Amino acid sequence: MRVVLQRVRSGRVSVEDRCIGSIDMGFVALVGVTHGDSEADAETLARKTAHLRVFDDDEGKMNRSALDVGAGVLVISQFTLYADTKKGRRPSFVDAARPEIAEPLVRHYADRLRVEGIVRVEDGVFGALMQVEIYNDGPVTILLDTAAG
Repeated sequence: MRVVLQRVRSGRVSVEDRCIGSIDMGFVALVGVTHGDSEADAETLARKTAHLRVFDDDEGKMNRSALDVGAGVLVISQFTLYADTKKGRRPSFVDAARPEIAEPLVRHYADRLRVEGIVRVEDGVFGALMQVEIYNDGPVTILLDTAAG
C-alpha cells in the first residue's frame, strides 16, 4: 500500500464541479492499493500519517505531527500510484488492486486516521473523476509504502 502525503495549506476535492471535501492546513493523502494489501497495512500507514513529524515547531523545525497541530487529512484514492511504465509509453495498472479490494482499504485508512485522533478527515469518491486542488506548503511531499518497510 502506498500513500503520497503532501503537506498543504489547504486541499479540496470536487466531483462534477461540486466540492465534496476540503481541509485547511494538513495533508492531502493520495492512497494506492496493490495486491496482497491488508487492513493491517492501512492501519500502519494511518498511524504513520497521524504521527509523522513534518509540521513546523516554534523554531521553524519540522518537529510536530498532524495530531500536534490539529491538521486535517484529505484522502484521495489513487490507483495510478501503481502504474508500471517500464515498457512502452502507455502505463500498465496491473499492480493496482481491483476496486472491490482497494475501496474498502482506502476507507479503512480514512477510518483509522480518525481512530488515531485526526479530527477532520475528508475524502473523495472512489472511482469518480475528481478534481483535486492542492495548495502545497513547503512543498513537503513524503512517500509512505508498506513494501518499503
